[in-house]
Amino acid sequence: MAKHKGFQADRRQEQAARMREIEAAWRGSLSKADAQAFETAVAAARSRPPAGPPPNQPPGTIPNPPRVPPKPKKEERPRRG
Repeated sequence: MAKHKGFQADRRQEQAARMREIEAAWRGSLSKADAQAFETAVAAARSRPPAGPPPNQPPGTIPNPPRVPPKPKKEERPRRG
């Protein structure tokens, strides 16, 4: 785990507390039906497994862009001399 200075940890705690306040205020501004629909949507999203790789890739590979083909080698000519 990374070590951080005390002020960084304090700042993160303050930011987390502020985010909780903002979220609570936002949820308080929703109607009961909207709040319930939001909770249902969040629960459904969290219960889904992560998306798998695209079907044309074998499992465990990362999507890499295609490689640039190498330049053709120059023809070797005998040196004059």
